[in-house]
Amino acid sequence: MDRWERWGRAGGYGAAVALLPYLLIKVWWVIGSLAGAISVGDGFTPAGWVLLNTVTIGMAVIGITLALALVRPWGMRIPGWLVAFVAWAGAGFLVSVLPYAALSTLLDSGADAAGSGAGDAGEMPDWQGALAEFGFIGTGLGLALAFPAHMRRRWPDVFTGRVGDRPPAARPWAAVVAALVGLAWLYWTAGGTLGIAQPGNRDTRWYMLTGLGALWALVGAAAVWALARARPARLPRAVPMALGWIGSGSLFAWSGWKLPLTLIVGLTHPDGVVPPEEVAVAMALQLAAVVAGAGMLRALVRSRAYGEAPSPTRVGERARPSAPERERVDRVASARQNRNASEPQ
Repeated sequence: MDRWERWGRAGGYGAAVALLPYLLIKVWWVIGSLAGAISVGDGFTPAGWVLLNTVTIGMAVIGITLALALVRPWGMRIPGWLVAFVAWAGAGFLVSVLPYAALSTLLDSGADAAGSGAGDAGEMPDWQGALAEFGFIGTGLGLALAFPAHMRRRWPDVFTGRVGDRPPAARPWAAVVAALVGLAWLYWTAGGTLGIAQPGNRDTRWYMLTGLGALWALVGAAAVWALARARPARLPRAVPMALGWIGSGSLFAWSGWKLPLTLIVGLTHPDGVVPPEEVAVAMALQLAAVVAGAGMLRALVRSRAYGEAPSPTRVGERARPSAPERERVDRVASARQNRNASEPQ
């Protein structure tokens, strides 16, 4: 077992263990609210509170299962596209917010961070908030180690070579959309008020998360653009692949989570929930982010296909070997001829 495997295995098991306290807290919230032992969060009906936390329980179970699938042998029997999609969305949720988690801790913004648990609106006791924070950070770090190791076993060519090793592709429209969304969020982070209905409701947490979303949108767009256009040619391919993976996953996962919540807020106007943004503007940006994230993932998958040997077009037809493979075969054949010529007759 090499170093990649050791770190990946530790990351997978660590991610599963780190997310377990968050899962138990959510289960207690559902059971406790149904039994009348705890109160529901501000602005929620009992049914809405149970529904939201049941959804997050399901997400936590998926996260733990994913972490184990990345390191256990049975994970290799799961279809690759399914593992890749769930890991992509999970990395978008958790790995992308690691800078926020670290910065919020340094700035001692615990009051804001307590509400970052996937949209929960109730007051969380300090010890539960600390466990949830530990779960998010630990799971994000664990997935950041476990998934590259899994990809290295399953698709060893993904991170090899340089950007210029493969021919340029068409300009990725998804990267352009992501860049526009990122610029809009960056404008809000800088204090812009166009599209903002309640400027006074923008707190530290809102600025940090909006700015981080803008950063990942712009970085992911630049990475996907670089891979598609094969520039800069000497850049190791692993760099834009990793950045594009996290950036596109962040756009898809977080905006896909916020979009229905924003719609519910716009339709029901719950007490005590007044988002800073205009609901229509926020939903338009979130929808664009979801579409851009999915399009960027498609561009990343297509970029991996460039340079591979074409598939057979008819049953029984063999694919034409790639240039390196033909060169290797020629060297072996030449060595055999030289050996046969040197043998006594």
